[in-house]
Amino acid sequence: MNHSNKNASESANTARLARRKSLFWRIHFWAALIASPFALIAVLTGIFYIFTPQIEAALYDHLDQVTPIGAMRPLDDAVAAASVAAPVGWALHSVVPPYKAGDTVKVNVAPMVAKISEHGGHHVDPAKAAPAARPSFGLPAQAMVVYVNPYTAEVVGDLASQARFSNWAKQLHSRLLQNDNWRWMIELAASWLMVMLLTGISLWWPRSGQKGLPQSGAKGRPAWQQWHSFIGVALAVMSLTVLTTGLTWSKYAGDQIRTLRDSIGQAPPPVPQHLKSTALAGTAPLTWQAAWEFTRRQAPDVMLQLTPPRGQQGTWRAAAADRGQPEKRFDLVLDAYSGQSLYYAGWDKQTVFAKATAIGIPFHRGEFGWWNQGLLLLFGIGVLFSLVSGWVMFFKRRQPGSLGFPRLLPGAWKSPSLVSWLTAAVLCIAMPLLALSATMVLALEVAIHQFWRHRTAASNTST
Repeated sequence: MNHSNKNASESANTARLARRKSLFWRIHFWAALIASPFALIAVLTGIFYIFTPQIEAALYDHLDQVTPIGAMRPLDDAVAAASVAAPVGWALHSVVPPYKAGDTVKVNVAPMVAKISEHGGHHVDPAKAAPAARPSFGLPAQAMVVYVNPYTAEVVGDLASQARFSNWAKQLHSRLLQNDNWRWMIELAASWLMVMLLTGISLWWPRSGQKGLPQSGAKGRPAWQQWHSFIGVALAVMSLTVLTTGLTWSKYAGDQIRTLRDSIGQAPPPVPQHLKSTALAGTAPLTWQAAWEFTRRQAPDVMLQLTPPRGQQGTWRAAAADRGQPEKRFDLVLDAYSGQSLYYAGWDKQTVFAKATAIGIPFHRGEFGWWNQGLLLLFGIGVLFSLVSGWVMFFKRRQPGSLGFPRLLPGAWKSPSLVSWLTAAVLCIAMPLLALSATMVLALEVAIHQFWRHRTAASNTST
């Protein structure tokens, strides 16, 4: 009796797993159908993007690098030269001083939204005028960089920030050089690629003594299937990292992730906005050179960006400009007269989430060097193989005259575990485009089911 009950239980469990596998296979197919065209674009443009450092080195060496001659002149001389070279009606936004001996001074300027006036003879007083509205990250959309030789204070050239290859390649990768309204494409692809990855792992997961590894001697569709599964799972950690970091700065999923981050107290420490400089009688504001020297004494050894004070009580702001060294990330606020530190937050002050994104996003962009670029290239090739092999298997399986949809076993929608349903709910909440498109897929599933049911009924009636 016990033996009979055990066999019945095993049989029921086997049937339930078969129903679940048919459902995951169906979802995996829908994910591939939706994501494939967009994922193909994302992978190809992403592979192009990761070699940005080498491409920019060839394109902009004459702007980024100079031959050291003697001692550097005060930073104020370079800023003054850039201010003269800037278009009329533009004002200084920030400055990236040279980090290495051969680096130029990068002076960022932007259009003004009010009348320009000078503060201290070296930078604009934003109390009466300010650069065009800054986005939440990076330079204003219409910013321009003026490159100055730090040894001669001569302007070696200028370039619109948006015209630089890195920005062009990023826009190509994220929205095909279109406006922000096109960002949904890559976000939709990333959302369904996440579903494709999770269902793929579940379908591959070895059970009942299976090895889950490619078997020697396999040919035809079984060989494609084994390598498709193996490579997809082998790259799972990379896939999760790239997809998750990509979604953090996407439009809709990014908003959800940031809302969750803030609600659990994981937002990066904000720089206080109430800090003010104290004007000292008979003391002139710090020069650019003095502000740079004060910053270097207090900041980590990293390329940095300086933002000048706004108004007489404004403060100097400094932050790391090199994303390839996240552990040296910092925010520093200096008194504009004494150089005293009014606020400092280094790597140790960052939240766990902030640290994760500070590492994950540069990794996604290949900013950690050749090893990082090599891994991303391998990942891109792996994704391309997964996409191609998946469709090769589809056409090998598809019967002539049929749609080729994976067959759903009766009761398949009731087979997933509670964990599976909770995972699906979390994904849909985190990725609104996934929730919207999944609703459309469910509607299509209902329509397909109704169509085949009516067709079968009509066939039986005629018979």
